[in-house]
Amino acid sequence: MAVSRAQLGKELEAGLNELFGLENNRYEDEHGEIFEEESSDRAFEEEVMLGGFSTAPVKGEGTAINFDDAQETYTARYTHETIALAFSITEEAIEDNLYDRLASRYTKALARSMAQTKQIKAAAILNNAFTAGASAIGDGAALCSTAHPSLSGNQSNLLATAADLNETSLEQMLIEIAGMTDERGLKIAVRGMKLVIPKELQFIAERVLNSNLRSGTADNDNNAMKNMGMIPDGAVVNHFLTDSDAYFIKTDAPNGFKYFNRSPIKTAMEGDFDTGNMRFKARERYSFGVSDWRSVYGTPGAA
Repeated sequence: MAVSRAQLGKELEAGLNELFGLENNRYEDEHGEIFEEESSDRAFEEEVMLGGFSTAPVKGEGTAINFDDAQETYTARYTHETIALAFSITEEAIEDNLYDRLASRYTKALARSMAQTKQIKAAAILNNAFTAGASAIGDGAALCSTAHPSLSGNQSNLLATAADLNETSLEQMLIEIAGMTDERGLKIAVRGMKLVIPKELQFIAERVLNSNLRSGTADNDNNAMKNMGMIPDGAVVNHFLTDSDAYFIKTDAPNGFKYFNRSPIKTAMEGDFDTGNMRFKARERYSFGVSDWRSVYGTPGAA
């Protein structure tokens, strides 16, 4: 009995789907160290940020209580992108039994392309952290800026004097994180949790964070950051950061880095009647962004 094109496609597709899944799983989801994943069933998601209340006044005896308004400050918008790529195998290649060799190489390359595209998209949030304009977050400022507008005046999550990664710069960043305030200027309980660095800074980070004594000195002073449990989640290397000097402290502020998974990755295969080629594609929809800038504190480094 002759094998139809549809039957051949189904047999080829099963093998390619399995190969794609195995190859795709080889690549680490580095964005998972930074972004919280949420699902979505719309073309975009929006998160409205509220300003909270000011300090409570004294209520005099017999007087009316004061009311305050929790004002809307800005809206963070996440517009999902469709990421897709495909390849085809010619009818002649299938006839000549080149399917195994070509399909395997193409499928692995497709899986690698889809996986790395996602990491590049995610890292772009930090790679553009110091650039306003098209890279601005909901409040109109760059992600890391000294001029985040608020109801109590401009606020900052950027080291005032850019500095390379060292003990002094990290301590200053942690001090400033501990002093963060909300939109009304009230202190908030935020602490630095994780150091996000490019591959070039991993050895410096190890010495600064994990040495028992102070790094780079002849003193016998203890490493205060280690002893005090600062940056409890340690350092994480993101291989898709493009600036070898820039580094970031991720805080525990809620509603920070978000990854909306609109449509998980899917693969499909079909035959083309006109050419006889078999075509295989991968597709997914997602978006990356930040709602509250207080979830990160950064510096581009001194260079």
